[in-house]
Amino acid sequence: MSDKNPDFSLDHNSDHNVIDKTTIQKIAKLARIEIAPEREDTLCGELSTIISWVEQLGECDTAHVEPLASVTGHSLPMRDDVVTSGDDPDAVLSNAPEEASHFFVVPKVVE
Repeated sequence: MSDKNPDFSLDHNSDHNVIDKTTIQKIAKLARIEIAPEREDTLCGELSTIISWVEQLGECDTAHVEPLASVTGHSLPMRDDVVTSGDDPDAVLSNAPEEASHFFVVPKVVE
């Protein structure tokens, strides 16, 4: 990455990191990734730099900017909300990878 723009320098060794090693470890645990301890200092600096760039966006005056829902200006076609044949549990569950007592069986995601 080029450091031509002085406002966007990559100073990873700064003493004013907003992300510390504890936060890096929490993020790694939540993301279920392994981060080598020797990479933690570098990541603290890199993520702190990214956060400071995002904070700079807050300095932009957007008071007169309309919210943007689509960059193309096209809208999606709408259809009527009509009840269909969802009242047949056997048909609904026929494509389920696993079912028990007319319920979908899903993997446990919260410990």
